[in-house]
Amino acid sequence: MPVPMELSRIIISEINDQQVIYLKEIDGDRTFPILIGIFEATSIDRRVKGYPSPRPLTHDLIVGVVESLGAEFQDVLISELKEHTYFARLRVRHDGELIEIDARPSDAIAVAVTCEPALPIYVNEDVLNDVLGE
Repeated sequence: MPVPMELSRIIISEINDQQVIYLKEIDGDRTFPILIGIFEATSIDRRVKGYPSPRPLTHDLIVGVVESLGAEFQDVLISELKEHTYFARLRVRHDGELIEIDARPSDAIAVAVTCEPALPIYVNEDVLNDVLGE
């Protein structure tokens, strides 16, 4: 069963290639980090802080294209952890059909915070168990 999570922290470091976001369980205490790139971290941070961009960024474009095609974002699911790499799915509804789009978690979360309102984020229980060693 997927676990509802929320973005709890964004750590941006100018001296490291890897940035960190933390997801926290909404109805619990579990939390875990995901290493992401600077572009995605900056995009997420700008959205969370409400900073406008003069032109659409990549994640704005993705949201605009999906909505222009008459589809509606449903949520983000971090579905797997394989060899220290997370896998995510952007879930979109179009004409009553659920479409799951393979995505990096960083891009999926950037899209989630770009949507108005922000999309729910879920993590499969198996992923939580793997990452937390439970």
